[in-house]
This record gives sequence, structure tokens and C-alpha cells, in this order.
Amino acid sequence: MNQLYPLKFTPVFKDKIWGGQKIKTSLGIDYGNLPNCGEAWMVSGVEGNPTLVSNGFLAGNELNELVEIYMGDLVGDKVYDEYGIEFPLLIKFIDANDWLSIQVHPDDELAAKRKIGRGKTEMWYILEADEEAQLIAGFNQKMNKEKYLNHLEDKTLKEILNFEPVKKGDVFYIPSGRVHALGPGILLTEIQQTSDTTYRIYDWDRIDAAGLQRELHTEEALDAIDFEFHKKYRTDYTPVINKTVPVVKSPYFVTGLITLKNPLKKDYEELDSFVIYILLEGSLTVKWEHGEIQMKKGETVVIPNALDTLELIPTGLVKLLEVYIP
Repeated sequence: MNQLYPLKFTPVFKDKIWGGQKIKTSLGIDYGNLPNCGEAWMVSGVEGNPTLVSNGFLAGNELNELVEIYMGDLVGDKVYDEYGIEFPLLIKFIDANDWLSIQVHPDDELAAKRKIGRGKTEMWYILEADEEAQLIAGFNQKMNKEKYLNHLEDKTLKEILNFEPVKKGDVFYIPSGRVHALGPGILLTEIQQTSDTTYRIYDWDRIDAAGLQRELHTEEALDAIDFEFHKKYRTDYTPVINKTVPVVKSPYFVTGLITLKNPLKKDYEELDSFVIYILLEGSLTVKWEHGEIQMKKGETVVIPNALDTLELIPTGLVKLLEVYIP
């Protein structure tokens, strides 16, 4: 069997009622003839939407097929024991040219009860934000089911939601159950559990191309919503040159930010997981014992668990996210 190597994938593209052009214009990713691209799924094991390897001798293979063949060598023994042949993370770029629906995702427990796979906890790293750009994360006051339903019925939901102004580099952790929405003028990368379950609470009374409103999931959402009020929803971190700075640590993924000016050696011998690199700025050479690959802004690479040591060689200033399963 040939040796595993860092894997690139051909993205799966989604045009959306709220999508824009920045995945092409800012990230240089060609999404073909779609009128817009709301989402580019860079690494996906979601059923019906798998990404295919685009480099090396494994080109053309689906991600989950490779998990089935390589098991722990690809994802790590512990990860394989827990998730089987389903790759546990979905990595996306999202371009919001208009408000996304106000929505919520179920947790693992509720998803299992409803027989819809896993729950969906996610995080956002903001790549670009227009001056007035904002998003919704959680509630802006103490909340309960009854109060929430009153506002939903009166079409005054906005009054109880927490609107956050956003800028490049901001991070928001969105655990399952947290009500959220992206506003116009935001380009981001999203790291999430492998799940495509979204409960739409409110869609701004929007009409689609066929003159219809999109379906809402009022009842389904009710059991999923975490009504807890938090004083803070943004995640703080401080970048350090030539170091990996922890940004988000959750039961489902750990994400760090690497800011590079000089080559950096990475040792993953103690880690029983694959690693994903998402290149946010600049260009980079990833070097391992048997070869090297180039990465440019907007590219995502999966480092198999079998590769213990790497060297990251930047061209100029480079920023990338490092993601793995704890």
C-alpha cells in the first residue's frame, strides 16, 4: 500500500439565496457556472456531498472511502473507534451577501433521538467583513421558552437577539443549541461537526425564485434551543508570531491559529487524530519525510494521523488554522 500524504480535495459548491461572489474574488476558488456561491465545502464526509481527493495517487477517492481503507492511519485510532468510517468534521467557506436565516442546530442527544445522525457544534473565523457587518449569536437578555415564543409570534424576535459587529480575525464559537445568523458582507471559514441539520427559526419573510417562502422549523427548533443568556459570545485570543495559539477547544474539535514568518517544525507524535490546515493568508510549503506540497490562500489540506512530523515553510507572512479532534 502506498504511503499516505497530505490530502487536498475538490470542493462541493452550494449556491444560496443569500450567497455572493467572494469565494471566487477573494479566495480564488472557481465555482464554475453557479450564479453565486454561498458555501464551498472544502472537506466533507456528509452523505450525498462527499469531497473527492484532488492530488496524488488517491485522486478521485471519496473522503469516507479513504477512512474505511486507512482507518486509524488516516484519522487516528481513537477517532476511528468513535466515528467509524464517517469523517467527523466538515470544513466550509461561507460568503454571506445577505442575512442568512436565524437558525439553531440540535445537539448529539437530540439528533440521536430524532435519528438524524449527529448534532452540530461549529465555530466561525471571520476572513473579511464589510464596515457595517454584523451577525447574531445568542440572546441579549435572560430568556425562557414562553418569552421566546411570544416574540416569535409577534415578529419581534430581533429585539431579544444579540447582534455583534464583526471584523476580520474575529472568532465565534457556536455550540449546538445557540441561536445564530450571519449578516451581509461577511466571508468566513466554518469548522463544524459532520451534520447538515439546520432548524430555520425565521427567514426575514424572504421569497425565493419560485415566489415561495422557505420552510421554517418552529417546533423542531424549540427542543433544540439553549435559552441560556451569556454576557459574552465572542472568543478572545492573541496571535503570536511563529507559534500555535489555542483559539477554540471543544469536545468535537480543537482549533489553533498559526502565524508564521519563519519555518516551523510540527510534531504530532502524541496526537491520535488527523490534522486539518486551512490557509487564511499567504502561501506555504508543507514538507514531510517523503515530499512536500504547496498551499495558497483558500486551500485546505488534511494531514493523515500517520504523518508525525512536518515542517511549515512560509512565503512572507502566513496565517493558517490548525484543527484536530481532541
